[in-house]
Amino acid sequence: MEAYYNYIKSLHLIFVITWFAGLFYIPRLFIYHIEAGEKKQDEKEVLTSQFRIMERRLWYIITWPSAILATLFALWLLWIMPAWLSQTWMHIKLGFILLLFAYHLKTHQMFLHFQREEPGYTSRYMRIWNEGATLILFAVVFLAILKHSFQWFYGLIGLIGLAFLLMLGIRLYKKIREGRE
Repeated sequence: MEAYYNYIKSLHLIFVITWFAGLFYIPRLFIYHIEAGEKKQDEKEVLTSQFRIMERRLWYIITWPSAILATLFALWLLWIMPAWLSQTWMHIKLGFILLLFAYHLKTHQMFLHFQREEPGYTSRYMRIWNEGATLILFAVVFLAILKHSFQWFYGLIGLIGLAFLLMLGIRLYKKIREGRE
């Protein structure tokens, strides 16, 4: 089975990438959906109908299948390399993966609200929500690549710094947008 390790790892990475693509794009569609709700009635109906279709296709055709396949290939890798389960970096990575699933499930709940035309969120909130997947991605990639050489203190400071920079970017974008209007 170890002869297939690199193939399984490649498939795992491909589906992780497509999973994150869905997680990055769905909040962006939610933002457009929210902003379409502020348009005139005829324009609003056309746009929100189109966004519901786009959201549904992205979520059920790309994001959910990718999450499931990434998980199945990850479990297969752990079955081939069970020693990883005794390593600290893997415990921390699995903690972030649990956080990723919580993020995914909460996003699914949001998706269902948007499908019923009950968003209940502001576009600013969705811009901030969108960065959650980014922070988890950074943490998981650094853990997976650096493993034992990872210096936890600097990694935590880097993650906090990244979160701070993302929030500054969101605020700057808001000011630029308000200046245009």
